[in-house]
Amino acid sequence: MPDADLVDGDLELTGRITTASNATFLGSIDGVTVVYKPIAGENPLWDFPDGNLASREAAAYLVSEAFGWNVVPRTWLRDGPMGPGMAQLWQERDPGQDAVDLIPAEAMPEQGWRHVLDGQDEQDRLVSLIHEDSVALRRMAVFDIIVNNADRKGDHILAMPDGHRHGVDHGLTFHADHKLRTVLWGWLGEELSIDELAGIDRVSAHLTAGLGHELAGLLTPAEIVALTARCDRLRTEARFPAPEGRMPAVPWPLF
Repeated sequence: MPDADLVDGDLELTGRITTASNATFLGSIDGVTVVYKPIAGENPLWDFPDGNLASREAAAYLVSEAFGWNVVPRTWLRDGPMGPGMAQLWQERDPGQDAVDLIPAEAMPEQGWRHVLDGQDEQDRLVSLIHEDSVALRRMAVFDIIVNNADRKGDHILAMPDGHRHGVDHGLTFHADHKLRTVLWGWLGEELSIDELAGIDRVSAHLTAGLGHELAGLLTPAEIVALTARCDRLRTEARFPAPEGRMPAVPWPLF
């Protein structure tokens, strides 16, 4: 990959991800597999009228880098066969691992997992939404609060073979109004760790330096002000927040 020109090298499409709501393609740049989402293939959204989703994906990566936790795979803006859009390094998830799961309610594990909510499946059986209790997933939950992620589905969490967890699909982020919708509510009300507070401090410090300038080309001034305010609020409260407002607390579908 060091020899690959990911920004200006030829992007060759090799397939399409048909489960995505917006046009999403697999591609290759100098032998490096990437995901490519052209701006022209984005479906307009009434509650995200400013800018484009590709810019929000690029902004999410920059904030992830400021945290220092490698939540978001490398993501950048570039031209492609269908025009300008977002490119992201492809991650080969481990099919044998699930960081988020839907299980029979009576099968809740005794440890290692957090309960989110209960519901009924298509056969009217009681089921529970759960997610693993891990440092990697806690970090992702903190990241989602800061970027105001409105779409953290279970399938947007990639369980890697080495135990790391990547978050993807960050087009619905950074809204100036509260939009947090996530499946990662298992630590509700718990205190943030020293590591998590330090991560927020790093983002706040970067916002007053180069990161703020970089985000200015991707987000609106109001969204950057709101991002700074979320950092300050979470740092002051120092605990995982509860859902607020009338909007749903989880995305739909859950996966």
